Amino acid sequence: MGSDRIVFFDTTLRDGEQSPGCSMTTQEKLTMAHALEDLGVDIIEAGFAMASEGDFAAIATITQAIRKPRIASLARAKSEDIVMASRALQFADRARIHVFLASSDLHLEYKLKMSRAEALDQTAECVRLARSLVDDVEFSPEDATRSERDFLVKMVQVAVEAGATTINMPDTVGYSTPEEYGRMFAEVRERIPAIDKQGVILSAHCHDDLGLAVANSLAAIHNGARQVECTINGIGERAGNAALEEIAAALYVRGDRFGVTSGINLSQLYPCSQVLGQIITFRPSPNKAIVGDNAFAHESGIHQHGMLANPLCYEIMTPALVGVAKTHLVLGKHSGRAALRHRLEQLGFTLSRDELQHTYYRFVALADRKKNIYDYDLVSLLPDQIRDRRQEPVSELA
Repeated sequence: MGSDRIVFFDTTLRDGEQSPGCSMTTQEKLTMAHALEDLGVDIIEAGFAMASEGDFAAIATITQAIRKPRIASLARAKSEDIVMASRALQFADRARIHVFLASSDLHLEYKLKMSRAEALDQTAECVRLARSLVDDVEFSPEDATRSERDFLVKMVQVAVEAGATTINMPDTVGYSTPEEYGRMFAEVRERIPAIDKQGVILSAHCHDDLGLAVANSLAAIHNGARQVECTINGIGERAGNAALEEIAAALYVRGDRFGVTSGINLSQLYPCSQVLGQIITFRPSPNKAIVGDNAFAHESGIHQHGMLANPLCYEIMTPALVGVAKTHLVLGKHSGRAALRHRLEQLGFTLSRDELQHTYYRFVALADRKKNIYDYDLVSLLPDQIRDRRQEPVSELA
């Protein structure tokens, strides 16, 4: 299966930016690129050079400021796109041109008005051109998962023979399932021996239209993909892309299953997510895995009791692992006595069993009426005699 190291190809600045509400200025892209560099991504797809003057400028600016990751530009399988990409990348220490051409009959017939034979010729010609300009060329047969398998294999073989160093097989419209997607990678590797012999890297690029982008990406890795294309917070076209933070955390937490490594600095996942949230028009949903506000929050009394006894009861990773400051025990109508006692002790109040019981009844009544319970609400529930014996709190009042 080759190397056990996964290459993280971040396309937040290209595919991610194509999402409504996610457009970025050159300076914002540069800020995000620095955050991605700190995160440890291997490749930053900085934009689509031919798309606009702004994209060209952003790619050129990033190549001059970012040194650790490889910088890539997207290009259609057209000579003018490829030449423009090479110009935008001219200052990069390590440049990649990412060429794509549809492989599904649906796209070839209705979008490109092109025959299969023409598509194969164009693939060979454009990959050769890109390879004459840079040493690192990625080729993507767009809509791979809805392509006739024999033709997909032929197109990949043509791209490899023309000099592509990475082959990306995207689930462009989020149509595939993990079993299908993984099988596609296994079959392509089996039918094109040159992939393993020449050290060509297979890459996964998944969209989340059925909510399976991360699952599909992991299935691809399990079947030999050694590059994964993803975005911070999973932003991207339509329902978004595979979320980088979820893939990175899954590979770490379930290292027993995947047995691979990466250069991702997990403690930068949450900070990087926050940087993106400040740049674009929205932040992750509160229940978003890894980086959502509730990812390490617990309200249920049963969960809170388990967390206080041993965090491993309900957390498969520590908040610090991904850069979150701490676990939050949220007090609400589902909370139990253990969490209430814990928070009151943090605030400097030690209650007897009877006092806790009395306070708990009042707390539940308040929680039924109020969505958010703050520290001053808790203090207001206590009788004067308990407030008078308050000790120095462990944490300040919120």
